[in-house]
Amino acid sequence: MKRVVVTGMGTVTPLGGDVVSFFAALLAGRSGIRKLEAPWAGSINAGIVAPVSEDIAGHFPKLKLISLDRVSQLSLLAARQAVAQAGIDFSGAHGEHCGIFWGTGMGGASTLESAYNDLLIHSAARLKPTTVVMVMNNASTGQISIEFNIRGPSYTYSSACSSSAVALGEAFRAIRFGLVKAAIAGGAEAMLTQGVIKSWESLQTLARVDAEHPETSCRPFSADRSGFVLGEGAAALILEEEGAAKARGATILAEITGYGNTTDATHITQPEASGQARAMRLALAEAGLMPEQVDHINAHGTGTRAGDLSETSAVRQVFGAQAKRIPICATKALHGHLMGATGAVEMLAAIETLRTRIVPPTAHLFHPDPECDLDYVSEGPRQLAKLDVVMSNSFGFGGNNAVIVARRYS
Repeated sequence: MKRVVVTGMGTVTPLGGDVVSFFAALLAGRSGIRKLEAPWAGSINAGIVAPVSEDIAGHFPKLKLISLDRVSQLSLLAARQAVAQAGIDFSGAHGEHCGIFWGTGMGGASTLESAYNDLLIHSAARLKPTTVVMVMNNASTGQISIEFNIRGPSYTYSSACSSSAVALGEAFRAIRFGLVKAAIAGGAEAMLTQGVIKSWESLQTLARVDAEHPETSCRPFSADRSGFVLGEGAAALILEEEGAAKARGATILAEITGYGNTTDATHITQPEASGQARAMRLALAEAGLMPEQVDHINAHGTGTRAGDLSETSAVRQVFGAQAKRIPICATKALHGHLMGATGAVEMLAAIETLRTRIVPPTAHLFHPDPECDLDYVSEGPRQLAKLDVVMSNSFGFGGNNAVIVARRYS
């Protein structure tokens, strides 16, 4: 089996439009959560979101924008960064041996909502002819293939909050077993629309707004947590077979070594600790690692009571007496819940943690929940003398659990 390495990364998030600014914001504890600004904001009770603030449409020609929903724009920008850092060329025959593995929960949510408004509110006789190709979940995958001339297999995964983690794990497996030589893997989400936010409100999973400090409203593992904040963003990673990466002189950022994917089969929205624990164990087994070799966990950490308690229990089940010694961070406190993009964004954060040996804090953990009694790095960024193995957890509605393990490349 092949060794699988990471040679490029790119991201666009509420904390910045590239990897450096994103990770710097995590270490600084700078929040991307802010007041919702939209003509329909008055209809939303949860009046905070985590949006990408930069003008992303300005990166594309007007003619190209006709067929790009916001989610595809985010996808292409993240992929461009990753390809540039990797210095990889997909032209010629090489493009036939490379794949695309992309995740998203809802695809072109903005275009879909606009179409419904045009049809049902304004009684439009005709919708935009590009509506279907902008809405479909595999639109980003197709646009990435066209821009970079990738002609190998392409897959679009939609498993709610674990979508892009699944995409990364399946890309890892495809390279590991020799199905492709390289892959663009990751995901994107752009669902900050009135209908989507109102739908999440009805589930009562969104955080209550802190009147004095709204940017601190998402508080994973805190006794006063009340839910998560919806965000948007994208992250892309270039995965390659080790030999091919070395042959072209690529800089290797990390090695992906294990992936676990399980399904709870218990409840459509309520997480189940044993299913999450099984995913962690499977990832460790494929990586050939013992639990005590894990130096850091990037938690799913949504800030909901059910989610935080379940994940804490799952970590205890897997790591036993070692659970309390592992520094754990929940970065959603700062960048919000990016849904289908969150797994790739958090894996990128975990790799940067690996590279720098600095664990970002779990922000806004003012009142620790006594039932969540692990080491959540609440004091601020923590420098570690040893940080060689990281784990990233992603758990989605429908009961899907995706866990990825990476290690320092040697």
